[in-house]
Amino acid sequence: MHSKYIFGFLVCTLLFLSCKEDVFPKPKGMLRLEYPEAETKKLIANCNYIFEYSELANLKIKDDCSITLDYPKIKGSIFLSYKKVDGDLVKLLSDAQKLSYEHVVKADGIVEQPFLNEQDRVYGMFYDVAGNAASQSQFYVTDSVNHFITGSLYFYAKPNYDSIYPAAVYLQRDIRRLMETLQWKD
Repeated sequence: MHSKYIFGFLVCTLLFLSCKEDVFPKPKGMLRLEYPEAETKKLIANCNYIFEYSELANLKIKDDCSITLDYPKIKGSIFLSYKKVDGDLVKLLSDAQKLSYEHVVKADGIVEQPFLNEQDRVYGMFYDVAGNAASQSQFYVTDSVNHFITGSLYFYAKPNYDSIYPAAVYLQRDIRRLMETLQWKD
């Protein structure tokens, strides 16, 4: 008779617990990050090139005209390296392309976007890197004769594409602005 009470208690408990409302999964929430529309200013440096960059960036220039545009609020940086073309344009182009495709291991895809500004003799390529790669963007610009610049976008955190996507898009616009306004000093 004792087992009847235990069985009855278990049945009542199961019935009581099963009378709850249906549970539905919550819809996916998307983090909404908005960044201000930044004013731009011209690079003033003793380098062989000028361009416009965002006032949100902290500019650091090295003696060899390599530049870091640091965005502390976004926790990312754009790194630029300058080299003189000394008859080795093919090698510089090859190295820039190789550097961009080193991210293909972690990337979901890389989209090449050619850049051409014949008026200011600026020719290049912008690489949009999707996925959890270390760098979300790579690019190079050159005049094909004297000057060559490579650039990379990196964030301070371990790459998580979903989390850094809004910041990556924002900084990619700054990179495009840099490329569009770049002029060589001759």
